[in-house]
Amino acid sequence: QWNLVCDNDWKGPLSTSLFFVGVLLGSFVSGQLSDKFGRKNVLFATLAMQTGFSFIQVFSTSWEMFSVFFVLVGMGQISNYVAAFVLGTEILGKSIRVLFCTLGVCIFYAFGYMLLPLFAYFIRDWRMLLLALTLPGLLCIPLWWVIPESPRWLISQGRFQEAEDIIRKAAKTNGITAPDVILDPSELQDMNSQKQQTYTILDLMKTRNILTITIMSVILWMIISVGYFGLSLDTPNLHGDVYVNCFLSAVIEVPAYIISWLLLRNLPRRYSMAAALFLGGCVLLFIQLVPSHIRALSILLVMLGKFGITSAFSMVYVYTAELYPTVVRNMGVGASSMASRLGSILSPYFVYLGAYDRFLPYILMGSLTVLSGILTLFLPESYGMPLPDTIEQMLLVKGLEYRPASSSTRDSKEEEENPEILKSTAF
Repeated sequence: QWNLVCDNDWKGPLSTSLFFVGVLLGSFVSGQLSDKFGRKNVLFATLAMQTGFSFIQVFSTSWEMFSVFFVLVGMGQISNYVAAFVLGTEILGKSIRVLFCTLGVCIFYAFGYMLLPLFAYFIRDWRMLLLALTLPGLLCIPLWWVIPESPRWLISQGRFQEAEDIIRKAAKTNGITAPDVILDPSELQDMNSQKQQTYTILDLMKTRNILTITIMSVILWMIISVGYFGLSLDTPNLHGDVYVNCFLSAVIEVPAYIISWLLLRNLPRRYSMAAALFLGGCVLLFIQLVPSHIRALSILLVMLGKFGITSAFSMVYVYTAELYPTVVRNMGVGASSMASRLGSILSPYFVYLGAYDRFLPYILMGSLTVLSGILTLFLPESYGMPLPDTIEQMLLVKGLEYRPASSSTRDSKEEEENPEILKSTAF
């Protein structure tokens, strides 16, 4: 429509890159905004931002106008995703938390992924397709009266009464009698007497331990993102119909998320993630050994590689959220997600290398994925540990050795004394 061919053919891929630039910017600011203004407020503000600017995009009169709004849509999209993920992580009990972070979030992401080629197959006009993808955002409006703020965040801000009201409401909803004392009065008095500290992204480098975790998380997220988006963008280069390939690439994510949920529920985090990364990386390295006439086997290996990397992508959200303390958790996940966006921006160039050598993208992505699996083994284990609330309560990085939480690390009152209260998925 805007003559995006011949000398202007570079504008098409640039639009996608600009969207990821918006995602990058959103990842950078969303964590700080959410830690300052609350998970719920940022969640719904950015949902409105994504839906509103997507709707305006439908009426774009030029490529430049479309691209500018695409940046803003990208900022809103990743911001509400991260805010929703952290809100669910903090407000749910241990068993439901893992279910929400894997099946709850990711399975529905995969369903949306599967619907995308279906919508695109039947709706060939881009304006009508964009409108069809935007209108479901209005369905989120009633959720404002259903989803509460994170009690953990409220406590970290000194708003103890609001936190206790939410916990008591959750107990009532679940038919549980809440104890007379949910939050220790002496502890609240100590916290009230302390000046509320404002945290910034610099606190992710405050101590050697949190700096080490931040650096390792950034590298890990970037490499996983390169593999995930690289394989997703490579589907048009596979043999067969592009719509079918895109659909298959989405379908393979469903068993990947189910497996990741089972692993997170029953096995240590770092070993589960390392196994998924080793599987995805090794399979990609084997593609170059497949004879050229066995095309089906090559596609199978690509999908198996997507399976392993997708499983790791699902688990890394849970793992990272559990490693960071409440006071900077949203900021930590946001910073890691920002690194992931850098990987997504680089991923098209990995695919482009296939023009020079068909197997080069798989060799590079496979090698990096295997290296990230090795890196995962050096992170501290969080399986079965209480979520840290302060930087001092974080698990220490100590090589490959398993290090349990220190005796000073306390579990939150919501899970230690009343584990059933926050189990309801209604919150």
